[in-house]
Amino acid sequence: MTTRAALLVLADGRFPAGGHAHSGGAEPAVAAGRIRDAQDLADYCLGRLHTTGLTSAALAAAAAHGLDPLALDEAADARTPSPALRAVARKLGRQLMRAARATWPSAELAALAAARPRGAHQPVVLGLTARAAGLGPEDAAHCVAYETVSGPATAVVRLLSLDPFEATAVLARLTPALDRVAAQAAAAAREGIGALPAASAPLLDITAEAHAAWPVRLFAS
Repeated sequence: MTTRAALLVLADGRFPAGGHAHSGGAEPAVAAGRIRDAQDLADYCLGRLHTTGLTSAALAAAAAHGLDPLALDEAADARTPSPALRAVARKLGRQLMRAARATWPSAELAALAAARPRGAHQPVVLGLTARAAGLGPEDAAHCVAYETVSGPATAVVRLLSLDPFEATAVLARLTPALDRVAAQAAAAAREGIGALPAASAPLLDITAEAHAAWPVRLFAS
């Protein structure tokens, strides 16, 4: 398998890592009327990409670069002020770890799984997975950047019955921004943990806490 083919496998929405059950904050945004159509979706995805997306992409790139995954996991905790989102990130990390170890077994993945039995942050696990698959830091960053926008786009198709062609067009128009964010994240990873971005989106944190308390919801987050 070439590394490019490995990237396709890892970025495929059908990779069994649990992401399909999460909306990336889109469900509360739709409920609040902040996402009503394709243009709103595009604006939402762009904002998410340049905040939490950039931060997560840099963490993944740093893990793929070979930086200490336990230190990166602590850095991810510090960059995730919402307890609900920290729990989601670790749950997704645990699910990704199972899929990753079955697909690309490695000593580094095994060591992280042993050190964080309840799950490490998903971007850190993804970066180590990319490394195990023979991918580089920018590949890992691209994968996270794409997940950052594809998750909400897929969710909004279900939540609003948005035309899937429109949602896909939104993703296609965002590809130059995805490339820029991935390159920025990979460049930061080369400078070390202290240089990793800590961009935040306070409204995402606030709505994640509220959404976690909803008695009925379509998505886990």
